[in-house]
This record gives sequence, structure tokens and C-alpha cells, in this order.
Amino acid sequence: MATPDFIKNIRTTAGHQLLYLPGVTAVVFDDEGRVLLGRRSDNGEWSVIGGISDPGEQPAQTAVREVFEETAVECEVERVVLVQTLRPVQYDNGDICQFMDVTVACRATGGRARVNDEESVEVGWFPVDALPEMREFATFRIKQALANEPTWFASAEDSMPGVAGVGVTPEGH
Repeated sequence: MATPDFIKNIRTTAGHQLLYLPGVTAVVFDDEGRVLLGRRSDNGEWSVIGGISDPGEQPAQTAVREVFEETAVECEVERVVLVQTLRPVQYDNGDICQFMDVTVACRATGGRARVNDEESVEVGWFPVDALPEMREFATFRIKQALANEPTWFASAEDSMPGVAGVGVTPEGH
């Protein structure tokens, strides 16, 4: 996954130490109720769309930007689905990050789903009853978006479902 320039700049002085970063995951539905997924270029797995907020960027802006950058789909954010601090992850280069993930439910408003950058090798719309195999990180977020319930917040006791481990890029970020 592409590392934003502002993080590269921080790493020049911070080294590999833990960085706590804002991440946003977008669960995008079309008018037929299908969900937009991307097959990630780093691990070949299907997942929901997401990324790191730029400095000063609001979570909703991050969701709209990331969805368009990765899939060429235009969307609008409808609500916050969940807020969760993920477990720290260590990348192959030694960098350690921990993400505060804000997941939002979105509605597609335009564009045509296609690979639009180097972060995905395939993108597409899937009926929610016929999803490809995915990590629990993604399926949990889709389930929460479909539930149309109040925002889910992780408690200190929650086990953080589907979070990536050492050497693996966290889903969506």
C-alpha cells in the first residue's frame, strides 16, 4: 500500500517506532444493495475500501477520497458505523503503526467501479448474500453497516475482530 508523504516525513525522525494514525473504512452500497469491494494488491484478498486520513482531513472526506482513488466510484457518507482502535501492526520494513478506525456507511452516487490506482488489482460490486471470502475485519464492518443500528464502539474487553497481525497490512489502511 502506498505510504502517504506526511508519514514518510515523520518516519525520517521517528524511525520505526509506533505511530498512532487515523484510518477510515468505507462500506459502500449501490442502489441494488450490493457492496463495493476491492481485491488488495498487497495480499490478494477482497476487502472493503479504506485508507489513512491526511492531516486536517475529516473522516467523511477521507472515505469519499479513498473510494474514488481506489475504485473511481463517487459516494456520499451516510453515517458512522463503528469506531475501533486496532491492534498495532508491524510491517516487513520494521515500521509499527496502530490505527484508530472510523468505519462509515456510504451510498454510491456515480462513477463506474474499476481499478483506479495501484492499491487494488480488481474491484467490483457484490450482493451481500454472495460475498467472496474475506477477513473478519471486512465482514464485521459490512454486517454493522447493514444492521442500521447505533454506532458500535469497541470496549476495552473487545477482542478486535479480524485485525491483521505482524507483517501484514491491516485491512483497509
